[in-house]
Amino acid sequence: MASKFENVPVEADTKVLFQEEAKFGQYDILYQKWFWDGITAESIIFVSEDVAELTDDQLEEDVKTSPLLKTDSSVTISRSASGFTFVNFNFEVD
Repeated sequence: MASKFENVPVEADTKVLFQEEAKFGQYDILYQKWFWDGITAESIIFVSEDVAELTDDQLEEDVKTSPLLKTDSSVTISRSASGFTFVNFNFEVD
């Protein structure tokens, strides 16, 4: 059976350091740790259709409850035309 995350886009100059499919509450997700242009960060990637009823603020609040998120981390959310929603956090500049 094909993964629902097999077509997650990755920018050409982004290196995925680690990824794993998991559950986040009731949602299937793809967790990624990545490096781009001197920045290391993490993402929880949802299938956009699965979280269509949630606002960006609701998604951010849900992710902020995760033990993955560092206390002082900023969060960015991107709903991609590719059908995936990216919640990015734990940004570190190398």
